[in-house]
Amino acid sequence: MTQDYAAGQREAAAPPKAPGRDRYLDLLRSLALVRVVLYHLFGWAWLTVLFPSMGVMFALAGSLMARSLNRPAPSVIRGRLRRLLPPLWAFGAVVLPLMFAGGWKLSEDPDHSGTWGLLELVNYVIPIGAPPYPWETGFPKDLLESTWADQAVGPLWYLRAYLWFVLLSPLLLWAFRRVPWATLLAPLALAAVVGTGLVTIPGELGNAVTDFAVYGSCWVLGFAHHEGVLAKVPRYLAVSGSVLVMAFGLWWASGHQGPDGWDLNDIPLAQAAWSFGFVVILLQYSPSWQELPGRLARWDKLVTLSNNRAVTIYLWHNLLIMATVPIIDQAYNLPFLQSDRAVAALDATDMLWMFVLVWPLIGVAIVAFGWIEDLAAKRRPRLWPNGAKKRRTKRPTPATPTHGA
Repeated sequence: MTQDYAAGQREAAAPPKAPGRDRYLDLLRSLALVRVVLYHLFGWAWLTVLFPSMGVMFALAGSLMARSLNRPAPSVIRGRLRRLLPPLWAFGAVVLPLMFAGGWKLSEDPDHSGTWGLLELVNYVIPIGAPPYPWETGFPKDLLESTWADQAVGPLWYLRAYLWFVLLSPLLLWAFRRVPWATLLAPLALAAVVGTGLVTIPGELGNAVTDFAVYGSCWVLGFAHHEGVLAKVPRYLAVSGSVLVMAFGLWWASGHQGPDGWDLNDIPLAQAAWSFGFVVILLQYSPSWQELPGRLARWDKLVTLSNNRAVTIYLWHNLLIMATVPIIDQAYNLPFLQSDRAVAALDATDMLWMFVLVWPLIGVAIVAFGWIEDLAAKRRPRLWPNGAKKRRTKRPTPATPTHGA
């Protein structure tokens, strides 16, 4: 009995095992990335309602940040910056020379001229603000349309928002552990202030504040998920409350539609309310899978790959979408596509071909640039980290010599 008690004491004193990957959260991140690519490809406004990918991505990042902050905050922030910045530097090393080669003269740009314009280039090194770019510029051999820089660099607002959420996370988590509901709902209240136009903040500061207001509650929901606070709320109460918040978001959107109709990206308050309610439901039903179940298991390698290369995919996907256009243009020169009927068919299906082509191009970007994410994380570089283990040929075991035969 004494031995059993001592063994129990040793087990109790042993450090808890580090939890493995939550495959449900990994699946959500993969779906969010796919939805981002589809939205930037097709521009369908209803996709922002079907799956608010940015809110989901910020919530998942917030959950991981809360988990990491069990360690000293400075080391966690350094680790996050180390993983984020080198992939951004690689992107800037390609895009900036192309913009300058296309004729962009920063000193003559009315939006980014003078000393301040030069200082804004720092955002390609540390994205504390929005990186500058020209609205129109050339591209070698005119392969891309003149607005390619806007489309390629514009989505980098996400990195700016992510950086600020990371920097503010120690304070936000401290506040959440003391006044959880006030910390959770404060960004929504701020979204109501800026989203209704009660207070207008111009310029880049206004954009940063709006991003924090719209997605701040989703980030803190990640805290609530990790800390177990969300799980303590009765499911019927969480779901019914979320439905009401989401219904308000749609009601507000119906009367404040932007140039693209129901595109919630143009309606901050609606985006904040819809994303918040949507994320609450997703996290409330979180099953915490160690492995993808059933038919989902067939997507395991792609889910693993997209999670290991999430930053690379996000950085490059929009530029690669545009790169499909000159590839499709070459199809018009094929001998069997010279008839009017064939040309009309290609014209009618060009978006479909863009959808087909962008995925192998993203694969090329993963191979070409993804290994930078491994170096940034102090891991061995991998070209295609989809979780597949190389089969090793098992050597035959040598026969044990017998003695006294």
